[in-house]
Amino acid sequence: MEESFACSFAATELEARTGINSVVDQLRDRGIPETRIGEVQIALAEAVNNVVEHAYAGNAPGDVNIRCQLEEEKLSILIRDAGAPIPNEQLPAGEAQSLEGPMEDLPEGGFGWFLIRELTSDIQYERSEGENNLQLSFEIQMRSA
Repeated sequence: MEESFACSFAATELEARTGINSVVDQLRDRGIPETRIGEVQIALAEAVNNVVEHAYAGNAPGDVNIRCQLEEEKLSILIRDAGAPIPNEQLPAGEAQSLEGPMEDLPEGGFGWFLIRELTSDIQYERSEGENNLQLSFEIQMRSA
């Protein structure tokens, strides 16, 4: 079993939510276990949110293209955009943030890359021909029929 599907949307919060939900619906239709779909949704939302908030920051929102490739026990999601590159063209380390101290002193952000790294089996990033190409891979165990 190998199949692929894709979607494209403008890099706005509303359009991103619609695009992510479209991917989630496609995964459900293909019988991916619900717990894994939830993990994919979290990682995908974090990655797409980074595109909306950072890659297109200060510019008119461009497009986000998502292509999913589903194989026997692996899901690969390629997220492509023409926004600004990731700083130094290096993925952030995604270190766990300290949750020590008073609630008002806790960091507001910085959890996204940690979550993405925790939920994926592999991440690849490449800047090519003026586009960001972020590939997220997930191990998938299909439900028995």
